Amino acid sequence: MTMLLSILLGTASRRIPTYIITAALAAPALAKLGVPLIVSHMFAFYYGIMADLSPPVALAALAAAPIAKENPDKIGWEAMRIALAGYVIPFIFVYSPALMLQPGDPMEAQLGFYGAVALASFKALVAIGLFGLVAIGFLFTRLSLLERVVAFAAALCFARRFSPERHGRLRADGAIVLWQWRQRPPAVAAAA
Repeated sequence: MTMLLSILLGTASRRIPTYIITAALAAPALAKLGVPLIVSHMFAFYYGIMADLSPPVALAALAAAPIAKENPDKIGWEAMRIALAGYVIPFIFVYSPALMLQPGDPMEAQLGFYGAVALASFKALVAIGLFGLVAIGFLFTRLSLLERVVAFAAALCFARRFSPERHGRLRADGAIVLWQWRQRPPAVAAAA
C-alpha cells in the first residue's frame, strides 16, 4: 500500500515536493512497522520518483514522446517493463537494511555487519539480473513463457528475507542459466 501511495503522491511532482509529500504521508507508515527511518524515507521517495515512469501520467514518457515521435502511453508501458527491477529493489531495502548500510538486518547476527552488507548486495544484483531476464526475455536464447515465470518467481524470492540455509533460490537461478547455456545456438557455442 505504501508503494502505491508513494507512486500516486509522486505523480506529476518535482523531486523536492515529492520527497516532502512522501516523507510526510507514506514513510511514517513504514516506520511504525519497525523499518529503520532512513530506509522508510528512501522507500517512499524511491517510489515517488518511479511515478515518472508509471502510467497513466508517466511524465518521462510524455517528455520522450515528441522526441521519439511515438505514443506516450506506449513509451510509458515499455519504460515500466524495462524498469521492472526498479519496482522491486526498495523491498530489498526493507527486508535487508544492510543494503543501505543500516543496522538491523536479519543476517547481521550470523554474518556480522559487513557480511550482511555483502549478502544484501549479492541478493540485489541477482534479483536485478533475474528481473532483467524476465523483462527482456533473453539470456543466451529467447526465454519461453515457463522460463520467464520461473525466473520471475526466483527473483521475487530474492526480494524477501534470505537465509543461507535455503539454497532453493540459488538452485532455481542456476538451473535457468544452465538451461539457457545449453540451449544457445551452435555459433555462440563454438565462439565460447
